[in-house]
Amino acid sequence: MTYRWEALARQSVLSMMAAVLVMPGAPAFAQSPAPLAAYGQLPTLEDVALSPNGTQVAFVKTTGDGRNLYVHSFAEHKAEGAVRVGDSKLRGIEWLDEDNLLLTVSSTSLPPFGFTGGIQEWFQLITYNVAKRQARGVNFTVHDERTFNIVSGRPMIRSIEGKTMLFIPGLYVNQTTLPALFRYDVAPQSMAMVTKSSVPDTQWLVNDAGVVTAEFEYRDEKKQWTLYTRLDGRLRAAATGTAAIDVPRLVGFNDAADRLMVQFIENGDPVRKPLMLRDASWAPPVPASETFYAYLRDRTTDKILGGVRDVDGSHYVFFDNELQAHWNAVLRAYPGAHVDLVSHSDDFSRMIVKVFGSKQGCIYSLFDWYTHTTASLGKVYDGIDSAAAVTPIKYAAGDGMTIPAFLTLPLGVEAKNLPLVVLPHGGPAVADVQRFDWWAQALASRGYAVLQPNYRGSDLGYRFIAAGFGEWGRKMQTDLSDGVAYLVGEGIADPARVCIVGASYGGYAALAGIAMQPSVYRCAVSVAGLSDLQALLKWTDSRAGHSGSHTERYWDRFMGASGPDDPALRAISPASHVAAVQGPVLLIHGKDDTVVPYEQSRIMADALGRAGKRVEFVTLKHEDHWLSHGATRLQMLEATMAFLEANDPPNPPPGADQASR
Repeated sequence: MTYRWEALARQSVLSMMAAVLVMPGAPAFAQSPAPLAAYGQLPTLEDVALSPNGTQVAFVKTTGDGRNLYVHSFAEHKAEGAVRVGDSKLRGIEWLDEDNLLLTVSSTSLPPFGFTGGIQEWFQLITYNVAKRQARGVNFTVHDERTFNIVSGRPMIRSIEGKTMLFIPGLYVNQTTLPALFRYDVAPQSMAMVTKSSVPDTQWLVNDAGVVTAEFEYRDEKKQWTLYTRLDGRLRAAATGTAAIDVPRLVGFNDAADRLMVQFIENGDPVRKPLMLRDASWAPPVPASETFYAYLRDRTTDKILGGVRDVDGSHYVFFDNELQAHWNAVLRAYPGAHVDLVSHSDDFSRMIVKVFGSKQGCIYSLFDWYTHTTASLGKVYDGIDSAAAVTPIKYAAGDGMTIPAFLTLPLGVEAKNLPLVVLPHGGPAVADVQRFDWWAQALASRGYAVLQPNYRGSDLGYRFIAAGFGEWGRKMQTDLSDGVAYLVGEGIADPARVCIVGASYGGYAALAGIAMQPSVYRCAVSVAGLSDLQALLKWTDSRAGHSGSHTERYWDRFMGASGPDDPALRAISPASHVAAVQGPVLLIHGKDDTVVPYEQSRIMADALGRAGKRVEFVTLKHEDHWLSHGATRLQMLEATMAFLEANDPPNPPPGADQASR
């Protein structure tokens, strides 16, 4: 695969930064909706990353058809370099040290020549030297081994004797592909294999000296795991067990780096246990208050600094009181806004945050602890001057369970008898939060109320996820229609004007809604949705190379099934219920989807067509599961909006400029 990384003129970067780095101020809110292109484009500003000492910032800026990576020096007040990203699927940016960036990119393709298999998403690494303005692909070629030139896990950055080293999970070839751990010396750009495994699911953790301290193996077909730690200079088995689905995971090291922190699921709750590295004995579990939704780790040691209390993202807990004071000061700087930590200097004296609030809109901002000042780095989406408010609500499901949700209402419109779009998230084990959601905002800008329920099975803690086990197409589905009933009862939603729209699992929920609850929904839009669960599980096992794979077992638990041949799957597969469909259906699917196969939408389209139902099918050429390209993301949004306006037209907000549609 090839990438275009072209140097840009210094003056253009300086001009751009002068426009981007401005002091914050309240946006001029307009009543006319922004054009759909403003919502459907890729973010204008994204992948913002602060250098280790906080003196430089890297970010991607999209202007028209141009998408460029910039580096700006705060200390020198000048641009240090820029490269053209173009159409490359840039998945992330992080600093290796003050001189080098690490870029993660991906492409969708068949396996390399000589190997068989389906289309997959392949990830690669690129280093960018800021001073030299030089980008180079990380090459996994090593002596006496056949390797894949891809990354298969999280790279670990280590500073060893003043040298920046990158420890990268990758693959080597021994009849099939198997995991290996590689060491990449950034300055000379040299690669070496550190260790390899014969078990397809193997992970490693390296300490701050660059020594492999832990190895974790999971044998899928046996459902057996083994944890190895270094004792007397070699890796020895320290613990073993069985887990069909909830496999233990390596979290990191404690502050003294003498304990390995491992998270388990026990009695329905996450539990973090320390493994003493000196003798491989288990210390007592840490308090539940120190077991988090996500962990904050030191960049070059993987020592745990704290964590995120819940999926909301702004409830950060730091073990160090001074770091906690830094974060509390950030929150005080943006009262009433939702704040996400995006990047930070190694000492947390400077932090990049994404802020969403009524005063700021949706912006990236820089917070400086020493001066207690903030500076806006720019809007996430240019062209969107006003955002609809996102309000948390709660309602009771049919069995009494409380369902938290978010309601986005059109600006300037009375919240009464509105057309409603139910927008369930994908996953299903993720969750919506009170952030700027470009899809929900686009719908609200056209006059729709938007309901985003965190139905049971959403990631609001393990117990809430577990409430969804066996409820796929059942209570997970009625949790959505119970939200409709609540908004109708409150007088907010018009019961005759309710459509359901979603992607991935949300796309499944849209199809299940129109097919299994046809009296609730007037129309449905499914983006990369699932329609035939038996076919999906068979496809899942074919990719794993054996039946009853870990991934299949994960889905079985949600679906309440015993495998792809379980007849219970037909009862919750939308393609089996097309005869009941009353309203029109729009199917949208990326041709290069490697998560939900394109065939799932084709099956539904064919079934609806044979049943004489109204169906449209839009294929997004060269697009993946995540709508990674701006042109096809906008194509999806325009097709969705045209479909909704044709089949469930809203009353446009006062002053709406119809030409902007």
